[in-house]
Amino acid sequence: MYIALFVIMLIFSILTDGLFMSSRNISNLLDATGYIAVLAVGMTLVIVIRHIDLSVGYAAGFMGAIAAILLSQFGLPVYLTIPIILLIGIIAGLINGFLVASVGIPAFVATLAGMLIFRGALLRVTEKTGTINVRDDWFNAIGNGYVPAITQVGGLSLSALVIGAVAIILYILSEIRNRRNKIKYNFEVVSGSIFVLKLVFVSAIIAYITWILAGYNGISWTVVIMLLVVIAYHFLTTKTVLGRHIYAVGSNPEAAHLSGINVKKITYVVFGSMGMLSALSGILFTSRLQSASPTAGTLFELDAIAAAYVGGVSAAGGVGKVTGSIIGAIVMASLSSGMNLLGVGISYQYMIRGGVLALAVIFDVMTRKKRG
Repeated sequence: MYIALFVIMLIFSILTDGLFMSSRNISNLLDATGYIAVLAVGMTLVIVIRHIDLSVGYAAGFMGAIAAILLSQFGLPVYLTIPIILLIGIIAGLINGFLVASVGIPAFVATLAGMLIFRGALLRVTEKTGTINVRDDWFNAIGNGYVPAITQVGGLSLSALVIGAVAIILYILSEIRNRRNKIKYNFEVVSGSIFVLKLVFVSAIIAYITWILAGYNGISWTVVIMLLVVIAYHFLTTKTVLGRHIYAVGSNPEAAHLSGINVKKITYVVFGSMGMLSALSGILFTSRLQSASPTAGTLFELDAIAAAYVGGVSAAGGVGKVTGSIIGAIVMASLSSGMNLLGVGISYQYMIRGGVLALAVIFDVMTRKKRG
């Protein structure tokens, strides 16, 4: 997917005479990806355990509207509003988890019901006022503000350069540690030259994007939040017992149950996490638009599912990385941004994005057949 992202960016950069890779466009692209990328991280775990969550789109829209109401009509400060919204999201996710794990309703049906309920709830809270404007500067800065530059170095934001350098160092150290652990336990690894090439290639992409952002307004708070979510969930899924249990349940729920893993508990945790990330997505979206509207959340769930599959999650469960889901979200956003710059009609855009999603799933199916 890193190679695919590089090729997409290169093609659109050539076709738009460099406009696609301009600082302003890349900054806007990443900011517009944030709320979908956050959903894609949670959706990845849901698909890994062989379920789906269709309620996340309108759940995000509804909770974004509740945040707008608490801020504009009740006058609550940001530091109280955000925890309240995240808590509501967790509760909503746990309800889905209860319906799936304890009642035994298929996730598709349970979350479809949730989608309709949240859709109705969103219309209910916005029917009197329509669009609810948010005038809280601190809240709006989440979706529109940038990390202070501290100082300028050759016209570039120093804070953005530092964040990019730290990201590259953490990436390299993480990859080296993972490779050593695999070698220690006699797992198959790629050759040393390919490994070094991968490190250089990915580090170059991070450095180039950081350099582009540093030349505009720097790194936005949306990107910072997105990175923090990815780091936290990457650590959760790769370095903790809970993460191993999630993948064990996804690989074979019956075997996981027989080995002593509480499958119901894992289902609760994953759906509760999905609910929390839905709330965070709603906060990011409402903050970016500085308002909540009756149409907020429309098709968010489908974009998140597409990003997860394009990022490498397996339709059969048990396989998928949160880092891949972020790349998948950026790939899909890059396609939309590039086609918009080229003036491609919206009908063709949907067909092309659908084709990319189909190819990602076909690739997954063919890879599993080959391994089998």
